[in-house]
Amino acid sequence: MNTIKVIIPAYNEEASIAQVIKEIPNVVEEIIVVNNNSTDNTENIAKKAGATVLKENRKGYGYACLRGMEYIAKKDKTPDIIVFLDGDYADYPEELTKVIAPIIEDDIDLVIGARIKKFRAKNAMTPQQVFGNWLATFLMKLFFNARYTDLGPFRAIKYHKLLALEMQDKTYGWTVEMQLKALKKNFTYTEVPVKYKARIGVSKVSGTVKGTVMAGVKILGWIFKYSLK
Repeated sequence: MNTIKVIIPAYNEEASIAQVIKEIPNVVEEIIVVNNNSTDNTENIAKKAGATVLKENRKGYGYACLRGMEYIAKKDKTPDIIVFLDGDYADYPEELTKVIAPIIEDDIDLVIGARIKKFRAKNAMTPQQVFGNWLATFLMKLFFNARYTDLGPFRAIKYHKLLALEMQDKTYGWTVEMQLKALKKNFTYTEVPVKYKARIGVSKVSGTVKGTVMAGVKILGWIFKYSLK
């Protein structure tokens, strides 16, 4: 029986976090919400919903993910699979069983939940998100012959493989860093189409000009860095 833990970075997600936690399938052993310096009631709501809540005051998606990993590493018993999921309710948490299936059934190392157009609600992703995903995955195909089509945040990975990646990015480059390092280490990977809807609240990345630009710079920076290695 595989043990599964979920890490949810959360910054000001009080309107959505309880719903996300509620809809995660009960095959998950522990739901870890990392409160990333929220100024609202995210922390208390997540606790009441049954999650383990950690604090990470350094703002950044990668910082939050690394804090969740640090907590897990200190446990006596480590999980088999880690799932990363956003706290904005744009993904469908009940699809977690679909996302982890290739790991359990086919021994795949990394699974990306791909937000393909067919299953994506209208306006669920901004034009800059769509373009950014296309550009990043195109460049990874060009430089590394990768088969990725998305940088979707809803993803699952074997725990020991995650540790082997030695993740470093503290902010916007977390997802692309994971995918690039998986390529470099010849991990097996696949994508699973997932549904995607408009998030609750305003995106901290694509919802601002600064966030969009910084995310683009980080993502392209990781790709070009690895293309030169």
